Amino acid sequence: MLDAFIEFFRQMADEYPRWNFIFFYDERQWLRIVGGAKYTLWLSIACVLLSVVIGVVGAWLQGSSNRFVRQSVQGYIQFFRNTPPYVQLLFFYFALGQFTPTYSPDGWLELPIISNVGWAIISLSFFAGAFNVEIFRAGIEAVPESTKEAANALGFNRSQIYMYIVMPLAVRVSLPALNNNLVNLVKTTTQAFGIAVPELLYQSVTIWNDYPSALYPTMLLVFVVYILLVGVLVAGMNSWEHKMRIPGYGT
Repeated sequence: MLDAFIEFFRQMADEYPRWNFIFFYDERQWLRIVGGAKYTLWLSIACVLLSVVIGVVGAWLQGSSNRFVRQSVQGYIQFFRNTPPYVQLLFFYFALGQFTPTYSPDGWLELPIISNVGWAIISLSFFAGAFNVEIFRAGIEAVPESTKEAANALGFNRSQIYMYIVMPLAVRVSLPALNNNLVNLVKTTTQAFGIAVPELLYQSVTIWNDYPSALYPTMLLVFVVYILLVGVLVAGMNSWEHKMRIPGYGT
């Protein structure tokens, strides 16, 4: 069965040179695609989780009584919302990367402690996190003051009110906007290509540089993979939103 599958695409490449699905019959190219897909999946998961954490913490700090803390969070939001994510990525990798310490695993080669993958995760997470802060802030402001006052009357301190009362309600209100932002974040991970992170787009470009006839098939593959990846994320977020729905809160 597998041999017939491989032979089909090999013959297709001979008959229709512009549709050379080389990664289906060349093991080396298949391993490139699989490796790139793994990096894309890992990059997406890491950035989504870290950006959500940044959003939650940032929204909490926006309610701080310390003016310096509030202004610092606002400055962070304005910087990352008002500059292109690709420029941020290059700044983190080429500018800040020059000041990071290095280590030598073999006593000869000097490697930075933060790799290109690490900088991609940091940069993209901070970019999406800035939007998440505002998304969660809007959700927090939708929680009635009477709810917070009732929790305070029961002896909850500010941190407990935020963690156990406000944030669970705010998340329910924030989920639709958060869904949109996380989808955009997953699609933005392709920009990691610019600093040579070997994700799916990077590996696809490598393949069609070596085999120009594979241009259309590799682009089609990237398109399909991202549709599936985003589709899974949207389905998961929609399911979560439905399960957390409370009448009168955001739905």
